[in-house]
Amino acid sequence: YEQQTGVRVRHVGAGTSAALKIAEGGSVDLVVVHAKALEEKFVADGYGTERVDFMYNDFVIVGPAEDPAGIKGEKSATAALKKIADSKSLFISRGDKSGTNVKEIEVWDAAGIKPSGEWYRIYEKGASGNVPTLLYTDEQKAYTLMDRATYITTKDKIKLQVLVENDELLLNYITLIPVNPAKFPNLNA
Repeated sequence: YEQQTGVRVRHVGAGTSAALKIAEGGSVDLVVVHAKALEEKFVADGYGTERVDFMYNDFVIVGPAEDPAGIKGEKSATAALKKIADSKSLFISRGDKSGTNVKEIEVWDAAGIKPSGEWYRIYEKGASGNVPTLLYTDEQKAYTLMDRATYITTKDKIKLQVLVENDELLLNYITLIPVNPAKFPNLNA
């Protein structure tokens, strides 16, 4: 791309909340994110010009093969989370306001549950990303909500299984947002 256009593209990987914070500083031209409420606020606050639908993937709920909460094959993500909460089976959250964490909270809210207690653990290194969170969840023999792509690329290193999938609530819409050049004149807009 750089040879054809003269424009250098550099990827800065970060969770949605962190990516938007970086963009609010005017040091990037475009963000690729996946948390609609945060995206809408970013645009409404004048940092981004528009939300452009880009692609989608999906989330799954993974857990140990033993499945102590009995959620395997459940068609509803909210019903699965209710079973996890009712059984007080260990659930790991990124807890970092990333797109993954925002989606997790959205699903808990849809289930009418405010997760808390010893069974609901926020991974202290959740901000380090989905792969470390998935590896930690595997070590703990727990449940978590994870994007399918991360699960697929990590599944040979873990014993966790996809237990709940294909619920429309678990769709993950990914959006491009150009950073507002009126706010940051030095951008490559």
